[in-house]
Amino acid sequence: MKKLLLLLLLFLGLIGTASADIVETNTLKLKTLNACESCNLQVANLSGADLSGANLYKADLSGAKLYKADLGGANLSEAILRGAKLSGTDLSEANLYKADLSGAKLYKTDLSGANLYKADLSGAKLYKADLSGANLYKADLSGAKL
Repeated sequence: MKKLLLLLLLFLGLIGTASADIVETNTLKLKTLNACESCNLQVANLSGADLSGANLYKADLSGAKLYKADLGGANLSEAILRGAKLSGTDLSEANLYKADLSGAKLYKTDLSGANLYKADLSGAKLYKADLSGANLYKADLSGAKL
């Protein structure tokens, strides 16, 4: 029984390492190609990165650190940004159609002209965010802090 438990713990440890390697590889791919569709970028540190115009369609950026990153004009449609840290980030003119931004921190974020049609912003923190000209049609803002 002890051997089985030890093997299970080792296996779970290897899965965590593999996931970290995948995120690291995908981060490099994104920075090189400015695109990473359907990529796993969970908890990636992309703070200050220039990702303007990047294609992150359906990418999983849950819990990612994107402080002061430039994502102006980026395609983040259907991306998962649940709990992401986006304070001070430029998301102007970004496509966030059906993006999951629930619980995201968007303090002082530039969302001017962004497409947030059907985006989930429930529980998001939008203090001092610039939403001028943003499309918020059918966006879920329940529990959001504006």
